Amino acid sequence: MIRQIIIQALFISMLISMDVEYLEKNSMLYQSKELAKIYSGKKDQWLHPYGTPQPEKLINISSNWFTSYAPSTLKSSNESLWAYLGSEELWKNLQEVGIDGIHLGPTKLAGEITESGILPSVDGGFDPISYRLDAQYGSMQEYDRFAKTVKKHHAIIIGDLVPGHTGRGFDFQLALRNYKDYPGIYHMVEINHSDWPLLPRINDDKISINLNPQEVNLLKQKGYIVGPLKRVLFFDPVAKRTNWDATREIIGIDGKKRRWVYLHYFKDNQPTLNWLDPSFAANRVISGDIITSHDFLSQKVLRMDANAFLGIELNQFGKHAYSEAHPLSIVASDTIAILTRKLGGFSFQELNMPLNDIKQSMKYGPDLSYDFLERAAAFHALLKKDTSFLRLCMRLLLEKGLQPMQFVHALQNHDEINFELIHFLNNKESFSLNGKSLRGHQLRKEILEHDFNQLYKKNNYTCSIETGPCTTILGLCAASLGIKDIYRMSDKEKQQVKKAHLLLAFFNAMQPGVFAISGWDIVGALPLRQDIVEPYAKDGDKRWANRGSYDLLGNGKKNGSNLPESIALYGSIPSQMKDPNSFLSHLKRILKARKDYLIESATLISVPKVKTPALIVLIHRLNKSNLLQMSAINFSDKEIAETIKIDGIKNTNAMNILTRKPEEKDTSSAYMTIKLSPLEGKSIVFSD
Repeated sequence: MIRQIIIQALFISMLISMDVEYLEKNSMLYQSKELAKIYSGKKDQWLHPYGTPQPEKLINISSNWFTSYAPSTLKSSNESLWAYLGSEELWKNLQEVGIDGIHLGPTKLAGEITESGILPSVDGGFDPISYRLDAQYGSMQEYDRFAKTVKKHHAIIIGDLVPGHTGRGFDFQLALRNYKDYPGIYHMVEINHSDWPLLPRINDDKISINLNPQEVNLLKQKGYIVGPLKRVLFFDPVAKRTNWDATREIIGIDGKKRRWVYLHYFKDNQPTLNWLDPSFAANRVISGDIITSHDFLSQKVLRMDANAFLGIELNQFGKHAYSEAHPLSIVASDTIAILTRKLGGFSFQELNMPLNDIKQSMKYGPDLSYDFLERAAAFHALLKKDTSFLRLCMRLLLEKGLQPMQFVHALQNHDEINFELIHFLNNKESFSLNGKSLRGHQLRKEILEHDFNQLYKKNNYTCSIETGPCTTILGLCAASLGIKDIYRMSDKEKQQVKKAHLLLAFFNAMQPGVFAISGWDIVGALPLRQDIVEPYAKDGDKRWANRGSYDLLGNGKKNGSNLPESIALYGSIPSQMKDPNSFLSHLKRILKARKDYLIESATLISVPKVKTPALIVLIHRLNKSNLLQMSAINFSDKEIAETIKIDGIKNTNAMNILTRKPEEKDTSSAYMTIKLSPLEGKSIVFSD
């Protein structure tokens, strides 16, 4: 998005007044005080259990989510986003597929306010400046009609919280003016006038300028800040060398000129919240967001964005600050999750951390967590045609006392394909893989070297950021098949890509917990070409490659998105529903089996050893019926057959729950011969 274009959305035909009273009335901190009155001293806040997570309760309400992304949604020019997403045609089809939830992504007003207007979001809405919905998506009345349609089709709405930062909006402008307790919202520090020579010079047309490493270390020595962080996300040798910015001179409400230094984990327009300021101002800002989302926007579940970065501390014995998986991140996440449950909602977290940290965070915190580890391991299994690492990761889950039911298992999302494998980063524990004993960090290096070679060198997929490739799931599937030019595939290659994509969908859907699928997956979107992405990625953020626009309903009107349209292999939802061999028709059968047998609430009990490298077998107990269920998946392009022993299946018959036909098995035997075609998965239930 080009930031110089001024959005005339919420305040159309009106320039932004920088008057303090106006800023305060529109600030989130001010509005949070008014919103708190809905519950303070009222019986409503005591109606729901809230002390511990309730994953099974949430899953019983909704377990198959469609992940929407507003900036990429194509619609007619005279139609609002809410009218489009609330259309009967869309929900009739989504309900038929088996979808019972819609995750909206961030749709509140985001970006930056200046003397001349509102500048658009620099991160797809993840720099919020208001509790109000962004008017570019439609009116509140239209949103209400959308919410009623979703409810009519027995689905729920999932919203977003951004607990780590805001945009440079009303609250930030007041913080710069040192107004009331607004500076307490942010991790920002006033620099004494005598130390201004330590700061870089800045033009008056900019709000802030990035500090270089030397300046950061000097300010740390002076005791102003905690110093450099371990990672500089969206590093740029010119624009962003550190996570710290210095502001220009700002005249405060008291007439004093100040210069501030503030932290931003991501982009300069995303100032970090301070979750342990004595004013507890950041806590109040997020509290107001929870109330708005739950009470006024009918959002039953809230996603916590990047909640690993909610605490930061000076490290007396090291170069870098203590800034990831800090105990304060756990406490802050617990507070958010508990308050959300107290008001009658649920939450899930986007926490990409080692499994021990995830387990700790879910003791009292969010009800579900996003699955980063098994997701990346499944991608590796497809790329290498070997499930050894995936089996290792699934067993790790059991060893750590975690269950797949506690996770959101998603295909595409708005981010890059994350290959960080944080659990193994700096991990010196020994792991056994294919007969070799490797330290965690060595294992990670070996996995990544293979996958990046497959994605980049062999297939020339160069669009990426430091955490992984910026491509769609279909782009990754094509790489696994060795397809060199994804934009000139033969019909046979397209069918192979679809088959690999369905295999990943099967793997996710046959895991307990939440299954999530995006608009990009539904239409079969390819990543945007690198030359098309470049104008959107001048700040180094190439995730726009996997965010091309998509047309769910195929109305032929290519308006409503500023992003270029993706090439879609599968086509619209209505056209796919008419084709029994389409991606969606296959997915419909998978989700029906998932729902009929209540796999979403099952318990993983074992990951049996196998001889065939490309095979993975997962054994679950269906908690409602007490039957055993097996998912067997072939990640290779060759037929496989293997006989394995499975505890508990002696004196049972085997039923394929997708075909609803018996599978060959000796009733009296505890052994089962698994036969799978290339890129095939089977789900089998054992019963008397």
